[in-house]
Parts: sequence; structure tokens; C-alpha cells
Amino acid sequence: MANISSRAVRMPASAIRKLVPLSDAAKASGVKVYHLNVGAPDIKSPACALDAVRSNSMDHISYTNSAGLIELRRDMCAKYYNKIGIDLQPKDLLMTVAGSEAVDMALRITCDSGDELIVMEPYYTNYNTFCFMNGITLKAVPTDIRDGFKVPPMSEFEKLVTPRTKAILISNPGNPTGTLYTKEEVLALGELCLRHDIFLISDEVYREFCYTDQPHFSAMNIPGAERNVILVDSVSKRYNLCGCRLGCIASKNEEVMAAAMKYAQARLCPPVYGQVAALGALDTPAEYFDAVKEEYIRRRDFTVKALNEMPGVFSPLPMGAFYTIAEIPVDDAEAFCRWMLTEFRIDGETTMVTPAASFYKTPGKGINHVRIAYVLEVEELKKAMNIFAKGLEAYPGRTV
Repeated sequence: MANISSRAVRMPASAIRKLVPLSDAAKASGVKVYHLNVGAPDIKSPACALDAVRSNSMDHISYTNSAGLIELRRDMCAKYYNKIGIDLQPKDLLMTVAGSEAVDMALRITCDSGDELIVMEPYYTNYNTFCFMNGITLKAVPTDIRDGFKVPPMSEFEKLVTPRTKAILISNPGNPTGTLYTKEEVLALGELCLRHDIFLISDEVYREFCYTDQPHFSAMNIPGAERNVILVDSVSKRYNLCGCRLGCIASKNEEVMAAAMKYAQARLCPPVYGQVAALGALDTPAEYFDAVKEEYIRRRDFTVKALNEMPGVFSPLPMGAFYTIAEIPVDDAEAFCRWMLTEFRIDGETTMVTPAASFYKTPGKGINHVRIAYVLEVEELKKAMNIFAKGLEAYPGRTV
């Protein structure tokens, strides 16, 4: 019998999605599952995005330019990026198959096999996946749940820099932590990258979800770092268009964008209807974003308060995105998550969260952490958190 490759065998499973077969089985047996495991909001997409798809006049769906529709790239620069103080022209931006392809492209462009990438842990688990796929060594700077996963001193990054280090990758605001980096922290990271002449890849897909009085500071605005910064972005979260699978990669570095185009040509073009929806979404009124932000603050405040009222549980207050990491009193968070899906029910319902060990590089870290996405309305969150609390009380592997 033919065998699959050893690389395929060693490919890490998604921490976020690997328990989906268990939730599917639970739902097939009639159990209602409250999904707090995936960042898939229940908020409606902007009407202008949906109308753009419904009213388009295409009589067949053909390829677009590999970089994406020129009118989309032009309007993204003029109607979005330039208005928030990020100076981009269409030549600086290329549409991708979601933010995921943008991250993968950025790693392929900056790193050869055997090179090194620095992240902060906990990190979005697919960063590790893309490093594995491209033969890149991922090195992690630890952060601490007790101080809200704030950016460590630059000396901690310096310890990991070697001649093989090619880039630092950040998520700002952060997935899975919800940490929002200050302007000073982003500037310090930029200075570090300039000092070592390495790239700073900035994943800013949660830019609209910032819950402080200080505005989001983009890495694209680090003075003098134009050739060292690569921006990763997406329409998924901003416009609640996750299923459109449309993102972008942007840089002022002409060599970076020329390389991105070669990778883009290899996959032909980004999704056409996703581009149509994104073009329409650029007309989303400011009131939409204001209302969504207020809704997420309500959800965040309820969720974090509920978590910290549970005996033995600790969650910091996230200042961005719509995730929080919680420390829970169990011996193994993944075993607990599996048990919730297979064994625990309250009135035929259970709650699904994500075990967080796979968000860490350091062995043993995150073993009793979970990531919770507060993407349901508050009334649903109340039910989900009650089930989660009762599950913790009943779990045989409870440690407190």
C-alpha cells in the first residue's frame, strides 16, 4: 500500500479545529454545543457587502489579476488604509486567499528552509503550522498571563536572535491573548528589527477591535522601517466576512511585493466573489464599526467577569480582538475539553473551548490554559459560561 509522506504524518493538527469531530458527534446525537472555540462571530455582515454580491452583473466567473481586482486594491488604499493613516498605493498591496495565505507568503518571502522566526508565546497556532510547512524554526519569547501577556523587554528578543533569524512575527491585537500592543512597544520592535536588519511581519487583522483610549498603532507607521515591515490583513473579522476567504499582504519593499506576485501567480487568483464582497464592504458606515465594538466590549466584560468568579480560574482583561486565555484548575485542558464534548451535559447542552497548549512553544506551558472566543451574544454566553463552570466543578481531573 502506498504511504503518505513523513511530512504529512508530522504535520501538526489545528488546536482550534482538531476537536470538531467530537462536537459534530455531540450535535449529531442531539446535543447543543456552544461554540467558543473558533473566532467566527455571529454578527451580521454589512449590508453593502452582501448587496454587492447579490447585485453584481457578471455573466461568468473568470480569473482576476493575480494581485486582485485593481479597483479593489485602489479603493482599499483610498477608502480604508489612507483614511486610517496608513499610506499605501495599489502597487504596495496584493490580495490573498484570506489572511492565512498572506502569513504563509510572508514567511516564504522572508525565510529559507532552516531559517528562524521569532514570535511571542502564546501565538496563533497556525504560525507554527506555516513554519513547519516551510522548514522554518519557530522560536518563542515567553509572556505571562498574570500581566496580561504584555510585550517583554527587547532584551528577551535579543537573546533569541542568531545569524539565521530573518523575521519577527506579531499579532496586534493578539490572537489568542487579546493583547493590544502600545505605540512604544511597536516602535521598540521596529528598532530591534532595523538594528538586526530583519523583517517585522505584523498581523493586524483585529485592528478594529481595540478597547483602550489609545488608537491602534500600525507597524506600517514605524519611521524608517518601510523596507523591513510586511503587513498581513484580512476582511474576515473587520467586516464579519470570514467565509469570503480574502486577505492581503502589503509592503513598501518592492522586492517583497515582486516576490509576493510570483507566489500569487502560482495560485492564479484570489476568490472572485470574496473580492466583490470586499469591494462592497468598503462602503460600510462608521456606525457599523462603533456598534460592533460596543457589542464586543459587552461580551468581553461579561465573559472575563464570569471566568474570574469561577473558583481556581484566572483570565486577564483583553484590550483587543475577541479572545481571552484563561487558566483553569485542571490537570490537562485538552482532556477537559474532550470530556466536555463527550461526557458532560446540562439539559442536553455543552460548551466547546480550545485547549491552549498548542499556542505555546515551550514544553509544558499552557497545559492548563484554554482560549475562549467571546463571539456569541451575551444571553448565549451566560448559558455557555454556566455550563463551563459546572463542568469545571464536576471534572474528575480538577486540581483545586
